[in-house]
Amino acid sequence: METLTPHTTEVKLNTALTAKDFATDQEVRWCPGCGDYSILAQVQKVMPMLGIPRENIAIISGIGCSSRFPYYMNVYGMHSIHGRATAIASGLKASRPDLSVWIVTGDGDSLSIGGNHTIHLLRRNFDVNVLIFNNQIYGLTKGQYSPTSEENKITKSTPFGSIDHPFNPLALAMGADATFIARSMDRDPKHLQSMLIRAHAHHGASFLEIYQNCNIFNDGAFEVFTEKSTKADEALFLEQGQPLIFGANKDKGIKLDGFNPVVVNLNKGHSADDLWVHDEADIYKAQILVRMFDNPKADQHLPRPFGVFYQAIRPTYEDMLQQQIANAKEKRIADLDKLLRGNEVWEIV
Repeated sequence: METLTPHTTEVKLNTALTAKDFATDQEVRWCPGCGDYSILAQVQKVMPMLGIPRENIAIISGIGCSSRFPYYMNVYGMHSIHGRATAIASGLKASRPDLSVWIVTGDGDSLSIGGNHTIHLLRRNFDVNVLIFNNQIYGLTKGQYSPTSEENKITKSTPFGSIDHPFNPLALAMGADATFIARSMDRDPKHLQSMLIRAHAHHGASFLEIYQNCNIFNDGAFEVFTEKSTKADEALFLEQGQPLIFGANKDKGIKLDGFNPVVVNLNKGHSADDLWVHDEADIYKAQILVRMFDNPKADQHLPRPFGVFYQAIRPTYEDMLQQQIANAKEKRIADLDKLLRGNEVWEIV
């Protein structure tokens, strides 16, 4: 699928394949009720839509509950080293730019020991898809606090509450100059499918944060965004070119007061024309959006945004690498000894 322009969601349906073709014969070994089951199901449903042969897809994971993913996808894959999935995927994409490469990782795997690799993959802009399962806890190692756990979080490793300030994954991605930044959740299958399709369509590094419930060690961390009784008032779904409207009756909106987002009532003196209109290409407003839930004002409760926050077009690392190699061949730079010696040579007498 050729996709070099923003906001593209068109997909090709490969009628020869179905979701079952992307499932393996391996027993899926996650805890009953884990959000990973839903994410796996949505990825398997989306894959046939991409029109890519299974042998041209690779899924690379690190260490953690989420990183068992390659066992359950009937494509090429590798269960790699803690925090290093991004580095391994970078090498794979550089050597095989024709492949569709997906990185499956967790908040601990990619933002703690693997944090440095994550930011460098994003700034280099490899054409890969990063799926970060954020459950705000270390699940595989039995419930320690993670880099995204909230302050004062009581866990097995922080019995008196965590004193760490947590990472905001999307703000981190913005700081690393990622060219595609989005958020979805395990319990909204249709939205997650649309975000997976958008991530794939982007030519460059796509960073998709997925809120994933760990029902054993951090149950209900995101339930205000997933439960029917609260979702409409707590979750704000971003749509390109549309005003920021939310609420069970679609009667609430977001407008900007300078650089501060504020909630207004559309039944009390405000209309949709007054509201902030979402633009995925606006890097400045994207930085406000990713920080909305960090708003310190106690009297201003803001909804949590979901959707595509930001998208930009920038040359990918592997495209530039291939061009550099082609240029070198054209100039017949074939003398390796001469190349290694460089321009600064000393003669010792």
